[in-house]
Amino acid sequence: MKAGKKETKPKTVSYGKYGYLFIAPFFIVYLVFSLWPLINTFYYSMFEYTTRNLRTTITFTGLQNYLNVLGIADGEQGYFLKYLGNTLRLWLLNFVPQILLSLLAAAWLTNNRAKLKARGFYKVVLYMPNIITAASISLLFCALLSKYGPIMSTLRSLGWISQNADIMMSKWGTGISISMIQVWMWYGNTMLLLIAGIIGISPDIYEAAELDGATGRQQFFSITLPLLKPVMLYVLVTSAIGGLQLFDIPALFNVGQGTGYVGGPNDTSTTVTMYIMRLHNTDTGRAAAVSVLLFICTLIISLIFFRVMQTSDAYGGGGKKKKGGKRHGK
Repeated sequence: MKAGKKETKPKTVSYGKYGYLFIAPFFIVYLVFSLWPLINTFYYSMFEYTTRNLRTTITFTGLQNYLNVLGIADGEQGYFLKYLGNTLRLWLLNFVPQILLSLLAAAWLTNNRAKLKARGFYKVVLYMPNIITAASISLLFCALLSKYGPIMSTLRSLGWISQNADIMMSKWGTGISISMIQVWMWYGNTMLLLIAGIIGISPDIYEAAELDGATGRQQFFSITLPLLKPVMLYVLVTSAIGGLQLFDIPALFNVGQGTGYVGGPNDTSTTVTMYIMRLHNTDTGRAAAVSVLLFICTLIISLIFFRVMQTSDAYGGGGKKKKGGKRHGK
């Protein structure tokens, strides 16, 4: 090489910029359709909107809308707390059996000892209820479970229920019916998520456990469940978000004609989102305040799940950290 000439470096191609292009659509859609409406909801919750003679008057009220929907202000009833209780009851009645049934189905379909044939067929069949629209299912079960519907008429003719029995007039009958519809619709989706998590666990761990004489039950509770925590956390959080935003099935299952978004019997199956829709056309400020409170409740429940399900070094060794960053053990 001649003296005085600079050494030229070979040209390299930077592929990092293409990664930003691929992820940009998600962030653009999120900012426009999620983050910006959320910020606007916080803003609208601080105002009172009054429409008279086709003219809308906007008045700043601060936290008054929150006091009104919580029943703290004079002359107001805490409808939000009432409907939040309804929503939590419907969600828990749906969530607990759904997780148990999904875990059972996932363990059954991934068990190599069972030597089950046509596993793909079973997965498709179990998932199929998820592709049916909620509106169709709600109206179908409403017709089947009505007082003079085919199911109730058959049970009445067999003498298993009284002549005046009516699920639609029972608080717990309606709640359990709505929850079981939710279970039937969504357990297939949850099952597939858990199957993906189980398949992702290294088979070497199970082989080592078998060599040590571990039974199938011991493997499930000592290996499968602990290593499923990341997937289980995702299932818990998404279930909480969907459960607290429950709307379509209770809004169509047992709602009287001309009553608006009032879930029967006697407003006991009305959810928070139904309450928001009821307020939307009459009091935008209160509807926004209820939406913010629902967001806060969802956030709190999600953080609780994160706290309960968090693990340190879930997939590898390492002990608990001491103060100062040192570890116990090697």
